[in-house]
Amino acid sequence: MSKNLDYIKQESVTGVVPMMKGERLYSFIDLFLTTSGFAIATWCYTQGAYVAQFLSFKQLLINIFCFNIVWVLIECIPVLFAVRYGIDLWIWLRSVLGSKGVAVLSIVISLANFGWYAVAANLFSSSMINLAGNFGLSLNPFIWNPILGTFCVVLGTLIALGGPEVIKWSNRFLVTALLAVGVIIVVLCFVAVPLSDIMAVKPVLQNGTTPLQNFMLSAEGNVAFAFSWSTQALIMPRLAKTERSGFWATSLSYGVVAPFFVCAGSVMALAMFVRTGVFESDPTRMLATLCGPGFAILSLLLVAFANVGTQGTGSYVNCMIVKSGLPKVSYRLLVILAMVYVSALTIWGGVQQNFGAFISLAAYIQGPIIGMIVVDYLIVRKRKLSLKSAYFMEGHDSYKYTNGFNIVGLACVIIAFAVTILFVYNPYNGTIKSDIFLLTTGSGFTALFGGLLYWLASLTPLKKYMLRDRDDLEIV
Repeated sequence: MSKNLDYIKQESVTGVVPMMKGERLYSFIDLFLTTSGFAIATWCYTQGAYVAQFLSFKQLLINIFCFNIVWVLIECIPVLFAVRYGIDLWIWLRSVLGSKGVAVLSIVISLANFGWYAVAANLFSSSMINLAGNFGLSLNPFIWNPILGTFCVVLGTLIALGGPEVIKWSNRFLVTALLAVGVIIVVLCFVAVPLSDIMAVKPVLQNGTTPLQNFMLSAEGNVAFAFSWSTQALIMPRLAKTERSGFWATSLSYGVVAPFFVCAGSVMALAMFVRTGVFESDPTRMLATLCGPGFAILSLLLVAFANVGTQGTGSYVNCMIVKSGLPKVSYRLLVILAMVYVSALTIWGGVQQNFGAFISLAAYIQGPIIGMIVVDYLIVRKRKLSLKSAYFMEGHDSYKYTNGFNIVGLACVIIAFAVTILFVYNPYNGTIKSDIFLLTTGSGFTALFGGLLYWLASLTPLKKYMLRDRDDLEIV
């Protein structure tokens, strides 16, 4: 009996068993710091430098904060259900995609999500090499990039193996330090380069684009950045003690803290351009150039702590995503496999080289799911889920649909993905195909169109197929 209880307790923390209210570990501040730590790896500086090239200072402030805040608040609405039921987004998605549909897409999306951690590890290695150079130690990038990048992944894996409790305590220290460092960095940049010079930088128009297209192309990057949290954001809130703390801790972390660090990256990139004529995204090189080698130690705190902490939290949430589709696979095994996969991507380095296309293509898969889950939660299923069917209890098979796949939900994902690439915006070659892009961006269109398709399907005879669980509901 004790072994069964221990197993259930373990599976509620690093598995898919619902967490009871008395088991919840995270207060508002715990969840806020953990999700903030997850969000503020140095990929924020890559994103910030990317935006800074194409927008003026005022434009980038509007672009970064507005698009992130609006979309994050929308995609975090289902956090309320996650806390109420003590389960994550992907358990609910069994009703939208089907049991096997979740298994397939959870793996596909996690494989895409892990690309972010390869970017973080690559930034960690390059920053450590630059930092060593500032202190007179020359390291061969060809040799040390893969070694240091893999070292970052391994350290993060050790945190992930410790589970939510280790993640919570590590982030209490790391994120507090990182928030302070972020504020110091912004102040230092404005001291090193006058604000008037930063505001005078003229944005670079991409080939054949208008200022409005430039603005929306940058917005595409920020919407895709906001969407990158979506399929991961509703993993941690199941640990929150109240719905209010779960929603606001998650929304503020992804909608305010992460954009602040993207903005810090933009400010640093603009200041670097003023000083050197080159846009740069490596915080170590930027701090050393703008403020002198002595300040590069700040980047050690920023890069080392941020990326290692993010590796740990990211490994946990993405392995939990896969667990929702493959619940019988050991969490520990998934974490080890993730370490091998991310290390391989880090050594390859191709994700960072194709950063803009990577984040948009990943968002094109996540966008329709965001749209559908919000529509399903608020309008179609009206915040009511059959937990018996969601957990495949004997005699409750509402979410098995067609051989385990919800054809309607999967069709909405595929159609939204294809229509956006073919007729709205192709992120692979940066081609704007319709003026709709100038209103919604490509990633935003996938969410709106996917949600619209799902809602329209619910107005047809398909509604009976989509709502097979109405006679199987629990009173919550």
